[in-house]
Amino acid sequence: NGGFQGMAEAFGISPRTATAITLGISVAALVAPSFMRPFLLATTTKAKALTLITLLCGFYMAWNIGANDVANAMGTSVGSGALTLRQAVLTASILEFAGAFMVGSHVSETMQKILVPGTFAGNDSLLFSGMLSSLAAAGSWLQVASYCGWPVSTTHCIIGSLVGFGLVYGGVNAVYWKSLARVVSSWIISPLLGGLVSYGVYKCIRTFVYSAPHPGVAAARAAPIAVFVGVLAFSVTALPVHGSSLVMAAEAIGLGALGAVIINLIIRRQLGGLIGEFCDIPVKESSAGGAPAAASLRKISFTDRIEGPTGTQLQIVYTVFGYLQVLSACFMSFAHGANDVANAIGPISGALAILHGSKAVTAAVSTQVLAWGGFGIVAGLLVWGYRVIATIGNKITELTPTRGFAAEFAAASVVVGASRLGLPISATHTLVGAVMGVGFARGLNSVRGETVREIVASWVVTIPVGALLTVLYTSLFRLLV
Repeated sequence: NGGFQGMAEAFGISPRTATAITLGISVAALVAPSFMRPFLLATTTKAKALTLITLLCGFYMAWNIGANDVANAMGTSVGSGALTLRQAVLTASILEFAGAFMVGSHVSETMQKILVPGTFAGNDSLLFSGMLSSLAAAGSWLQVASYCGWPVSTTHCIIGSLVGFGLVYGGVNAVYWKSLARVVSSWIISPLLGGLVSYGVYKCIRTFVYSAPHPGVAAARAAPIAVFVGVLAFSVTALPVHGSSLVMAAEAIGLGALGAVIINLIIRRQLGGLIGEFCDIPVKESSAGGAPAAASLRKISFTDRIEGPTGTQLQIVYTVFGYLQVLSACFMSFAHGANDVANAIGPISGALAILHGSKAVTAAVSTQVLAWGGFGIVAGLLVWGYRVIATIGNKITELTPTRGFAAEFAAASVVVGASRLGLPISATHTLVGAVMGVGFARGLNSVRGETVREIVASWVVTIPVGALLTVLYTSLFRLLV
């Protein structure tokens, strides 16, 4: 269902409460800009009005980022049952805002390299209109995609908007075509990489955990190793570069070891009654269907399609990988807030710099702009985020904690690694490909083809639709400016 009824059903609240939350966010979005420094710095009525429009357009874009892209981090956790929708939204709200506010001051390099500098020199009003139009156009398409439950890329959406503006108002030479070609190629590269890595991760889980004599024990032993590798890789690739390579390596190893110790203590505390000091678990127990669970513990090859253990063994495995999946989702949620908020605050900062005639103005209010973008992401997540979360979590393939972890771990690894190498790939496309890879690992029939076709179609039209909408909005905004 749509509207307040859909939000109420998704979160298990009354329609009146859903209406109150939405109205509260709307009022805050309309009132808060009048207390922000960019608005207070404006000296004329027209400048105040344009500043207000700029901030509202940025909020609209950030709102739609939250409604669509946050599913990248939490969709698989909800789909597998590791987190409820309420827990996922609360966790993502905190981490997305923290990532946007603390580490989101940079602007996406891909977005910076789409338009050729100097093309619009001497025509600030046109460039200002283009920045606003890009925000409004990208936000409009994201809202349509979110309403339909399509997980599209917010980065590609804002790029399509900028390209449309550049072509129509700056000519062919206003666009870096090589950069655009790299972005388009990522439509194919990112889902393939995500799918291949998740396929391998899930097959390894089934081969080395499911086929072990005691899968629950194998999962408990593998968890600290997985956390150590994950935290180590995240620290090396995502944290800012400082000091010598030896110091950074020591910090990364220390953080990885700390994470491994913590997850080991959590597993022992929560599952100690079942696994003790990693003791053997009796396997002669019956599954729900009455067949001996031991029969499901035979040796599984890398290409075998057997589902794995049952009973207590499977319960322990799912509990362990539920912890791992939540941890990987938290990492990806923080990273998403830190990176994708730039798709909203980048054009906001550029437009405010043009409007006030100095980049120093933008620098002075950067903290407020970051907080504004973070608030927009959280607002979109609360009101409409459940739509795309449902698509990634439930409609592509059936997910369990092991499958969800494989998809989330693969997507996070590919995105963070590619970002470090400077490869322009989409987190949305990568995660969708990763979820599909897990489905293919279970068999071709496990992936719902109709949902995949809808998602791919939404990817294909993202850039041209964003471009067309930007041209339309620019003609309107130029009348205002």
